[in-house]
Amino acid sequence: MNKKILGIGNAIVDVLAKVDDEFLIKNNLVKGSMKLIDKSEFEKLEKNIKIEKVVAGGSVANTMAGISYLKGSSSFIGKVNSDKFGNLYKKSLKNINVNFHYIEKKESLPTGTSIILITPDSERTMCTYLGISSHLSADDISKNSILDHELIFLEGYLWDKGDSEKMFKHAINIAKENKIKIAMSLSDIFCVTRHKQDFYNLLKNDLNILIGNENEINELTGKKNLLDSINQLKKFDKLVVITRSDKGSLAIKNNEVINCESVKVDKVLDLTGAGDLFAAGFLKEYLDKSDIKKCLTIGSIIAS
Repeated sequence: MNKKILGIGNAIVDVLAKVDDEFLIKNNLVKGSMKLIDKSEFEKLEKNIKIEKVVAGGSVANTMAGISYLKGSSSFIGKVNSDKFGNLYKKSLKNINVNFHYIEKKESLPTGTSIILITPDSERTMCTYLGISSHLSADDISKNSILDHELIFLEGYLWDKGDSEKMFKHAINIAKENKIKIAMSLSDIFCVTRHKQDFYNLLKNDLNILIGNENEINELTGKKNLLDSINQLKKFDKLVVITRSDKGSLAIKNNEVINCESVKVDKVLDLTGAGDLFAAGFLKEYLDKSDIKKCLTIGSIIAS
């Protein structure tokens, strides 16, 4: 029986376009950043780019796609509208065998969309219009859609509003009552800054696994360097996975630190989703009961 993982996150359609540096300057965009935009900004940008590719995205959805690609069994819950992008989203997941556990309905807001602008140096600059995706609520998640999974994977990005917090707690409670493991990704350093105390409490009280990069982890612990963060996190009896881009990755488990080298690539083509795919490799191996070193190694290979 294949181990099942359920991702809960923002359902966002990725719209990829190639632009030059001039375009970023003209639109007041900081290269490499992720900016939340409103509907009118979104429409203005969409008019001025040549769309190369449209795919289902969102951080946790990317991870579920990666797990499916590795022949794991993954499901996803995210809120879309029954509009053009919503239908594309659904189709895109279906094509890669990710079970989409969400019944879309006519909504007041459009499906969330992220315009990913790729400059000649492979950097990505994201302008994200969350649309309906950030309104995922407890009502959208039924107990049955959680029950037949061994692990649920949540994204920090979702914690942003009142409804989301209730939704998080709802999913966590169902998981805890049914001995289903709970993992979360920290998503983004600004996300951690905004919700530091909440995330810290989640780690302490609810999560089995936390995944974040070095900067996010230091922000969470309030420490200046990774060594201090590691010493603090060892106190929790949790599995904490830390990615360090070209410096590799490490995991803290039962007071022990397990290190892993990064996998070198000849040419960086695109950094989109590397962290999401690291999580895919790691969690797939984890569910297959591999040792932590192997989980990190496969995560690094997939990320590269």
